[in-house]
Amino acid sequence: MGDPKQQRSRIESPLKAWDKRRIESEKALLKEFGLRRTRELRRAESILRAFRRQARETGATKNEKGQKELIARVSRISLVGDKSNIDDVLGLNVNDVLSRRLQTILFKKGMANTLAQSRQMITHGHVVLGTKRIVWPSFIVPKELEDRIKIVGVDVKRR
Repeated sequence: MGDPKQQRSRIESPLKAWDKRRIESEKALLKEFGLRRTRELRRAESILRAFRRQARETGATKNEKGQKELIARVSRISLVGDKSNIDDVLGLNVNDVLSRRLQTILFKKGMANTLAQSRQMITHGHVVLGTKRIVWPSFIVPKELEDRIKIVGVDVKRR
């Protein structure tokens, strides 16, 4: 039998590896959102790229059903509003996707003092979303579950 199909990364790397402006902006994003490595940033960029690609395709073919499904999916994670259109999806940027991560939401809600602390609480299993324990800081939180975030088994001291 032949070799199984080689797995390929779905995350694209930049074409120009040593672009000073891109590297500096990436470092700023890593610091602002508490990301550990650029792979997490690349994953958010690929999520955004997929949404934008689908928006362009459905807009070009005038596929009304596809546009409604895309807008429903993007609005479910609160990237755009319910009454949005394809132009709003095309206007998204990587900050919008990164701000929907569980790590960022936990920090912005004041459940953690720092982004690093929110990441640590998530990876150590102290965060429950609804009835499920979530251990991935990169989890994209749907808007219906945002109010059901709880911290269990740890006492966070406020400064």
